[in-house]
Amino acid sequence: MDQKLQILLDTVRKLVRRGAYPNLTKVIDKTHPADIAALFRYLEPKEQRVLFNLIENAETAAYVLSEIDHSTGARLLQEIDKEAITEILQEMPYDDAVDIIRNMPEELAEEILSIMQDEHSEEIEQLLRYDEDTAGGIMSTEIFSLNENLTVREAIEELQKSAENVEMVFYIYVTNEHKHLVGVLSLRQLLTVPPHTKLKDIMITDVISVRTDMDQEEVAHLVAKYNILAVPVVDESNKLMGIITVDDVIDVMRQEATEDIYKMAGASEEEAFHTFKSFKIARLRLPWLITNLFGGMVTGYLMWLFKVTLQEILALVTFIPVITGMGGNVGGQSATIVVRGFATGRIDSSTLTKVLFKEIRVGLIMGVVCGLTLGVVAYFWHGNLYLGLVVGLAMTTAMTVAATMGVLAPAFFKKLGVDPAIASMPFVQTANDITGILIYFATATLFITYLRP
Repeated sequence: MDQKLQILLDTVRKLVRRGAYPNLTKVIDKTHPADIAALFRYLEPKEQRVLFNLIENAETAAYVLSEIDHSTGARLLQEIDKEAITEILQEMPYDDAVDIIRNMPEELAEEILSIMQDEHSEEIEQLLRYDEDTAGGIMSTEIFSLNENLTVREAIEELQKSAENVEMVFYIYVTNEHKHLVGVLSLRQLLTVPPHTKLKDIMITDVISVRTDMDQEEVAHLVAKYNILAVPVVDESNKLMGIITVDDVIDVMRQEATEDIYKMAGASEEEAFHTFKSFKIARLRLPWLITNLFGGMVTGYLMWLFKVTLQEILALVTFIPVITGMGGNVGGQSATIVVRGFATGRIDSSTLTKVLFKEIRVGLIMGVVCGLTLGVVAYFWHGNLYLGLVVGLAMTTAMTVAATMGVLAPAFFKKLGVDPAIASMPFVQTANDITGILIYFATATLFITYLRP
């Protein structure tokens, strides 16, 4: 947190504690809405409610709600009167208003929409028909488009009259008489041709567009791939329905990345909204911990099967945590790289084999280095050359296998249609513990004659 935000946070908390609401209102009036929105990440629910209720300007309140988590925004709106809710929602971009309404109780959402009863509610109801994680769910319907038969002069006049009513004008989208998307123009193209030129004569017909049902993550990949500032959204008949701008794409990328990180940690993004509910958080985390619990039990059973080896060579106990721990670390690193690669589109079925062999080589190199190091330590610690050899071989093999597992597990779950971010890490950690123990004790059993004192 930067110093400016910290000072603002301390000031707001102090004024809330004292109940100095007139002073707090003055602070709000002098603060940029983006800075007000940033405070909500650090305030407790009661403090959030006080701060939001003191925002007198509907436009400022709308800006703040657009920047904070939508479930938090919906909760804050539920505590004010319905007319005020309607006024704030009408000041918000339609796509953000839709996200807020989705998080409201169904009865309240319907009542709010019935109160609006104008073009705002029509646009919002249209967006509510789409799944929230699709292009249709995140698009803005406030889009500037022109008919292909207009001249450049007429297009510029329309742009001057209408552009202030739409979200952003990065490109001029060109449609035919049926509102089907047929071309696109940049503002620069529009200003560098003779005024009498028709748009259909200068437009680019090869338009990059997305369907309303395309997953939002695929939309983000498309925008990043082609380095465009906005992408038009069309229906199955190629009718222009809306636009997704780069700021929406940034939100999607942040949301997807956060979701993947939570899943890989065996937690849930839902925890962020139940900060003080211990039983709720425990219920969300337990499934993944139980997976590791059973994996640990299997590992313990394998050690019991090799009890004869362990009883004869007690020194083997020394290196069990190191071998299983290093294997888990390497497997986790490889799995993270692959899951992130799938999420960003940098890894797919065509590049997976290349990634697999690269991670095997990396695992082998790291295994040899760590194996040699641990083997030398084992030799000088216990004075047995063969123990050093066993430990070194087991470490090298376990780390190589772990790197391989870290690639294959996410690929396997993706093939099954299971989210690799949520399934891979618990599986990789458990599998590496099991394989690490198997490799270690199997190697020790092979050399047991040389290991005996």
